Amino acid sequence: MIEGLNFIDGQWVPSSSGAVFERRNPADHHDVIGVFPDSTEADVDAAVGALAKAAPQWAATPPERRAVILEGAAAHLEARAAELVDELVREEGKTRAEATMEVGRTPMNLRFYAGEALRTTGSTYPTPGEGLVITLREPVGIVGAITPWNFPLNIPSRKLGPALAAGNVVVFKPSELTPLMGQRLVEALLAGGLPAGAIALVQGPGRAGAAIAADERVDAVTFTGSTGVGRAIHAAVGPSRRSQLEMGGKNPVVVLDDADVDKAAALIVKGAFGLSGQACTGTSRVIAVDAVHDRLLDRVVELAGEITVGPGADPGVGMGALASAGQLAKFLDYVRIGREEGAELVCGGVSLDEDRGYFATPTVFAAGSPDMRVVTEEVFGPLLVFLRAAGFDEAVALANDTEFGLSAGIVTNDVTRALAFAGRSESGLVKINQPTTGMSMNAPFGGYKASSTQTHKEQAGDSMMQFYQAEKTVYLSPSA
Repeated sequence: MIEGLNFIDGQWVPSSSGAVFERRNPADHHDVIGVFPDSTEADVDAAVGALAKAAPQWAATPPERRAVILEGAAAHLEARAAELVDELVREEGKTRAEATMEVGRTPMNLRFYAGEALRTTGSTYPTPGEGLVITLREPVGIVGAITPWNFPLNIPSRKLGPALAAGNVVVFKPSELTPLMGQRLVEALLAGGLPAGAIALVQGPGRAGAAIAADERVDAVTFTGSTGVGRAIHAAVGPSRRSQLEMGGKNPVVVLDDADVDKAAALIVKGAFGLSGQACTGTSRVIAVDAVHDRLLDRVVELAGEITVGPGADPGVGMGALASAGQLAKFLDYVRIGREEGAELVCGGVSLDEDRGYFATPTVFAAGSPDMRVVTEEVFGPLLVFLRAAGFDEAVALANDTEFGLSAGIVTNDVTRALAFAGRSESGLVKINQPTTGMSMNAPFGGYKASSTQTHKEQAGDSMMQFYQAEKTVYLSPSA
């Protein structure tokens, strides 16, 4: 059993209160992974205070040195990849294939941001006379990073990497469901050469994250998680500080009459039931036109029934456990709601082996209507709802009939209608003939509507680095 610690002021320390919480394997809740600090507001105060003292030195570190450190952290993660895969499967419930993908992706992210450290540039502007106008980009100062459990290495690396590359110090709070992965990422950064004063790790549930958002010394907060928590963070940060929020989704796939039904079903099943349905970009609604609706539904149900559910470490498992008892309870509650609302439960909708872990079957509802809660609310589990559309225009309208706007897909061989959908979709990410999940690390990512603050993109692109940098305009004359 692991005894986790916070990392504050260059030291691995327990919570100031001495309180701890347990994390258990969601595929075997008799298996205790470890105990971790249940951090308080006092721990956050100490972490932010220490970072404030260290910030000037890290900001003054040459970009080349920052890049070397991120490269070193990436190398450390790669050297420990086999161990990290095992720990990720055990802590979060992923299948081994999913964990292997995430563990491989994370060092690639850090190397990408190492390159960004070397690409920080300002601008020059023409001006009358002999003067010069230039802009300088500087670190914003202290960044608070609050991250979710579903990608506990990949998503934090997409926040800590650019924040550190830009010269900021970071207070990092991982999800209480994946504290070990958060600790492992900090260990990798320190092993890569990051000065101990440039990073703080505070473990625990919501109060630690709330304290980070409320602390006026924290200049920018980046968060990925639920829309409800994101709105609370946005209110706490207020207008004078920065926030970057990536939140919920209710992601549709539109299937048109010319689509290959087998290919459409395969990408829908991958998007809906990969990661046990616990991806913010996961497919949760299928909007099929009349000509293909019934055949597509039958094929999706057939493929869903072929998925083996079980512990992610077992060979042949295609869908692992849900991350917690709360996630399983939420999923089963939405199954009940869907049936009460009159949707037709076509397959799944049950839990498995509850004495051991939090397993659920891939679930498909049909005969959905736009006002049903299973159609409008994010479940964050392996639950898919089919809607029927008379044609393209109605399908687009149904796809956009949601408060969310994270990811949307369309399956068609008609390039004209595909591009029309991309233009009309009220979503920050549009996938054509691809699952709603999966992104390129060198492409910007962010949602519309209630899925994002829509201020700065995440993952890549100039907007991403701008979030972590303050721009200063300088007017220069050659002589006084």
